[in-house]
Order: sequence, then C-alpha cells, then structure tokens
Amino acid sequence: MPIVNALPLRLIPLAAAAALLCTSPAHADTGKLLLTGGVSSVEGAAGGGISPWAVIGSQATEGEVGVSAYASRANTRDYSLNAYGVAVGIHDRVELSVGRQDFNTGITGTGLGLPGLHLKQDIVGAKLHVAGDAVLDSDSLMPQIAVGVQFKRLQSSGLDGTLSALGAKRNGADVYVSATKLFLAQGILVNGTLRATKANQGGLLGFGATLGGTDNGYELQPEISVAYLINSQLAVGFEYRAMPNKLQRAGQAAGLGDGLRADDWKDIFIAYAPSKNVSITAAYVDLGRIVPATTSGRKQTGVYLSAQIAF
Repeated sequence: MPIVNALPLRLIPLAAAAALLCTSPAHADTGKLLLTGGVSSVEGAAGGGISPWAVIGSQATEGEVGVSAYASRANTRDYSLNAYGVAVGIHDRVELSVGRQDFNTGITGTGLGLPGLHLKQDIVGAKLHVAGDAVLDSDSLMPQIAVGVQFKRLQSSGLDGTLSALGAKRNGADVYVSATKLFLAQGILVNGTLRATKANQGGLLGFGATLGGTDNGYELQPEISVAYLINSQLAVGFEYRAMPNKLQRAGQAAGLGDGLRADDWKDIFIAYAPSKNVSITAAYVDLGRIVPATTSGRKQTGVYLSAQIAF
C-alpha cells in the first residue's frame, strides 16, 4: 500500500480530457449489448451508480477504442452532490477515467460557521480486465474479473483545519477487484467488488484519521450489485457499498461521541437505454448518516439521477 500512496496524482482538466478521448472513438456500428457495459458510477468507473463493475466502459469491444461521458446529481435530506466526467475504453481491456465531484455541505457547513461550503474532489481511475467475459461466458459460471485503482484529491476548502485536527489527509487512493457475472438467459447480472480504502464518505471528508490513535490503515470493504434486465433497454436493481468508519473513532477521541459516524451506502435503481449510445439512471439512495452531529442524526435518503453518452 505505501507504493500506491507514493504515486503522483496528475489530474487532467476535464475539458482537455474529453477532447483527447474523443479523438479515438469506437469504430464499430454494433458495440456491446445494451446495458451490459454498465453505467457511469459517481466516481467515474463503469458499473452501477455507487460501485464499479468488472466491465469496461463505452461501446467499444475487442480491437476498438470508445469514449463515454456522464453527469449525475444526488439530493438527500441535507446535502447534494454533482458528479461528472469522461472515460475511455481501450480494446475492452483497459478503462481510464477522470471525474469531478462537487458536494454541497448544506446544514453541516452552516453548523461549522461555513455557510455555502462545497467540497470538491477530483478522481483519476484506471481499470484492467484480467479474465473472463461477461457476455461470452454467460452460459458458464466464469465471471468477468477486473482490478482497478482510483486516485483521489480533495481540493482545499474551509474544512482543511477540521480534517487536519482529525488527522485526515486530502489525498488518497482506493484499490479494488471486481467480479461481474451475467446470466444472459435469465436476464440477471451480479457484481461483487472488494475495495481497499481509507476514504471517509468516498473521500469527500478526507482519507483516514489518526486522532486518539485511530487505526489509519487500509480497510477491505465489500460492495454488491444485482440487476435484472426486464428487456433489452430496461434494468432494475439494487446496490450496497460498505464504508469505513475511521472518523467516528477520531470523533469519539475529540469528545463528539458518534457525531462523525459513517454508515454504508445503498440504492435501488432503474436504468433505461433509449439507444445504444444513451442511458439514463434514476435511483432511491440511502447514504446513512453523514456528520450526524450537525443533522440531528438524520439518515441521508433521497434521489439520484444520471445521464451517460457512450460511443
């Protein structure tokens, strides 16, 4: 893990990245089956809304290069999140992505004396398809398997002093392995992801914590997605993503009790692909408690909407 932390994080401006990626579009007229390439997650990797899958994004298949772009928004009881970015799929083997998140802290920012505070995070991701094929192996038990990494940087904000006092950093990296199994005849897709991470709320509240001797090592967190393809254009399903809880332990050391507790993320989604190049995803999300010290312990439930264009 120290090697991962030592890697430099060089972020490409999104506009420049989009221009670069669009110079190498997929050159096939067919591409993948609708929805079998997943959608864009809030961190940019192809998969579900909150979890990466082993599939490679875009419409490109073997021997092709493709590009996708997405924009997403989530609204909960006290917060909102905008996310957008681009990804390139190379030969259905490699995926590179660049994403940005803008989190409106709402009542928490106001409670900290920082009304209007937004937390912005940049994410650069890479994923490698290492074994199996979700479609071609759909009549066997062999899943498609991929490994990935996400380098994250939380931009400087008025929350820097608080994160520093808790011993949380503004830079971090997640490493994960995903296995995606498509039962094509039954129209069912199952994905499992195991993520090694230090990220608090996906990185929006920094990475790790050391206050009070909090364990600052990587933690393995499971993620599960299940989707049912109603027809070739429509899918429904649910996702679960476990979260580390390092800030709660640091908060207890600071005398805040459970005021910085984090809960696991969940959603129930519906995805619609009106054409092979466009998909729209809507979901009911439950992000649990986020800084409950400032929200009276309310669970952050709400709605999520995302649109993706892929070639």
